[in-house]
Amino acid sequence: MNAQAQVLKGHLDVLLLATLEAGPRHGYAVKEALREGSGGRFDLPTGTIYPALHRLAGAGLIAGSWSTVDGRRRRTYRLTAAGQRRLHADRSNWHDFATAITALLETRPWPATS
Repeated sequence: MNAQAQVLKGHLDVLLLATLEAGPRHGYAVKEALREGSGGRFDLPTGTIYPALHRLAGAGLIAGSWSTVDGRRRRTYRLTAAGQRRLHADRSNWHDFATAITALLETRPWPATS
């Protein structure tokens, strides 16, 4: 696993769900949305993205359908109702977590203990 994927471990699912919030995308478009949305910081390999999409589909959080575009088959993914609920819950949890971490990192000086 590359360094970028390692940093995202535990957060990749919610990020992938978020890329589908605005509507369906095919796999490569999900990868590009993640890259562009992060200002190029999360340019993950397809070997990281596609297995995660398949896992999310297996969990019923996204659904995929096949189409043919310009003679090439591609799978388009969309959020399911369960995926929307999961994204909402994970987003809320992330905000709570980020608020707590920010508070700890910005606290100066740390409170004394007895």
